[in-house]
Amino acid sequence: MRILTIKIFLFLLVAAGAVNAADVLSVNRIADGVYVHWGVVEFSDNKNHGAIANIGFIVGERCVAVIDSGGNPEQGAALRNAIEKTTDKPICYVINTHVHPDHIYGNAAFKSANVKFVGHDKLARAIALRKDFYLQKAPELLGIQLIGSDLIPPDITVNGEMELDLGKRVITLTAHPAAHTDNDLSVYDRKTDTLWLADLLFTEHIPSVDGSLKGWLAELEKLQTKSFKRVVPGHGNLVSDWPGGMQPQKEYLNTLLMEVRTAIKKGVYLEDAVKTVGLQFKDKWRLFDDFHRKNVTKAYAELEWED
Repeated sequence: MRILTIKIFLFLLVAAGAVNAADVLSVNRIADGVYVHWGVVEFSDNKNHGAIANIGFIVGERCVAVIDSGGNPEQGAALRNAIEKTTDKPICYVINTHVHPDHIYGNAAFKSANVKFVGHDKLARAIALRKDFYLQKAPELLGIQLIGSDLIPPDITVNGEMELDLGKRVITLTAHPAAHTDNDLSVYDRKTDTLWLADLLFTEHIPSVDGSLKGWLAELEKLQTKSFKRVVPGHGNLVSDWPGGMQPQKEYLNTLLMEVRTAIKKGVYLEDAVKTVGLQFKDKWRLFDDFHRKNVTKAYAELEWED
């Protein structure tokens, strides 16, 4: 009788959402063997617990590569459950596209002797530099508890390009120069001509500069010369009209560059520049008020001492 009561109690907790170990993350098949969970276009907070990014996985005949693990350990576990529900192939790689919490806080759910974590060759340093801050602020900002072992640096690092064979499916990883961050990694699946750009591309959600504005624009110039059937951004909707789908982001970043540069040449102080630069984009991007002033500040610091 006691066992039955406990089972009923647990069932009710699960139904109420209080127990989420068995949650299965919703994923969408966007191409043969390519699955994406579309994140919400929201600011990370203690209501969404940082689960805002586009994350997912690619299935080969031998194994599965995860692309970003989610914004909290529970989302990582739910993504793992979605993979296990989708395929019987084992997970062999967890690819972290960059250091931001919404992309790496689910890593611990995938810890296994058979799983290798993969990232840019500057990712481990970026995690080490931010680790104390991330651990301290996670409860306050995201309403989650983390421990040091939740922040997992890569076992395999990428400098330039690297190919991973998932079994009759080769994906190409590219480590980019400083752009959105200084540790951006993109993933290309040649079988379906799908490029997973992560936060090198934003749609709907305003871009967030945490690396180099000039470097980001340089990377977009290179990517613009190529064609892809579909491109997965880090935030926002799937892009199927490349390079057309990148133009709104490029326009915003170019305007930021030009207007901040002009403000500096005119002797406009930073505190005044943030009140005037790029305001024409306020109604074109969601979360403008959350990120734009920071973008102007970052751009000003980068451009202030350029030759």
